[in-house]
Amino acid sequence: MRKKGFLIMCIIFVLTVLSACGNSAIQSSSSSSDSKNQTDKQTESSESIKIGNILPFSGVYASLGKDLSDGMKLYFESVNWEVEGKKIELIEEDTEADPQVALRKLRKLMDQDNIDILNGAVSTAVAYAIRDEVDSKKLPYLASHAGGNDLTRAQRSDYIWRSSFSSWQIGHSMGQWAYDNIGEKMYIAAADYAFGKEVSAAFKAAYTAAGGEIVGEVYPPLGNNDYSSYLTTIGGVEADGVYAFFAGSDAVRFVQQYEQFGLKEKFPLVGSGWLVAEDLREQIGNAAEGAFVSTFWDYSLETEENQAFVKAYEDAYNRRPTIESLEGYDAARVIVEAIKSLGGDVSDPNKVVEAMSNVTFTSPRGQIEFDKETHHVIQNMYITETVLVDGKTENKVIDSVEKVKDPGK
Repeated sequence: MRKKGFLIMCIIFVLTVLSACGNSAIQSSSSSSDSKNQTDKQTESSESIKIGNILPFSGVYASLGKDLSDGMKLYFESVNWEVEGKKIELIEEDTEADPQVALRKLRKLMDQDNIDILNGAVSTAVAYAIRDEVDSKKLPYLASHAGGNDLTRAQRSDYIWRSSFSSWQIGHSMGQWAYDNIGEKMYIAAADYAFGKEVSAAFKAAYTAAGGEIVGEVYPPLGNNDYSSYLTTIGGVEADGVYAFFAGSDAVRFVQQYEQFGLKEKFPLVGSGWLVAEDLREQIGNAAEGAFVSTFWDYSLETEENQAFVKAYEDAYNRRPTIESLEGYDAARVIVEAIKSLGGDVSDPNKVVEAMSNVTFTSPRGQIEFDKETHHVIQNMYITETVLVDGKTENKVIDSVEKVKDPGK
């Protein structure tokens, strides 16, 4: 009986030892597997740099998103999608110009794709929506279109830099010029949303500071089809010109109806570049002739850099570049130049944004650099006149405002 008990104890002891060995082997195997996965991830990360591109590829701003994306790809192609021996991986997500959708897509880019740098946002509302997430996660973000003033003012972040424009730059740059060249009284008509209000306010501030008087203002809703009541009101005022901000289909309808109501001959039309944008003038037709607008780039700029960019873009896509195409092209170069200066090491977000801040080069739009206080691009603004050339409208640069710097707070 004692022998039998002793035998049972021996069996239990052996099984316990074997079980322990088995668990150790399993744990060792699991640990080895985890280590391998981590190594694979590090190797993958060391071999490529992931750029997240958050843009609208559907909805009303889809064409803007496509042009911006195509501009980026054109520049990345020019460097063979490689910088400092590392491949550039562009991961794009459709925001649908919806802030909540954009926030979900951003989290996917960060948590699943492990992006190193974020680019994009066409809608200012989208840029504002993702701001806190970018800031809290210390994700280097280059805003390449959204122009809302607060992104580099009240909502300024150490990790957000802007290479595009601010609404202040667009509106303010036209104020003094309009007073000097159009007259002392202006009427304002702009789309009723944040950017339209900001652009108009900036114009008004510069124009009145120059000595001009704003004799009236009207703000039709976005997506408006019929401007007749507004144009009738404008037609009855005493003014030297009309300052307008509209974009997309709103710009097409407003400029066409402005001519139809006889205002084109009565009041020179002054505004922002989107009023007679490169991709709209064919739809607008000859009604665009005679408009004066401010912009930070135009197809017609006669510089070596711009002519090379235009040719490369047209060869690649068989269509003219737009201002969004230029924004994407420049954003890609800012990113590449920053990575170069770091020797390809983008592991420290603070060093990445510092490298961005030091980037300066001659763009197709002219010399650009960053204001280290506001994190905003310093750039020339151009005044263009829309003229008829062989029966079609073209924009012609007639003046410039050098090194326009957003004032920040």
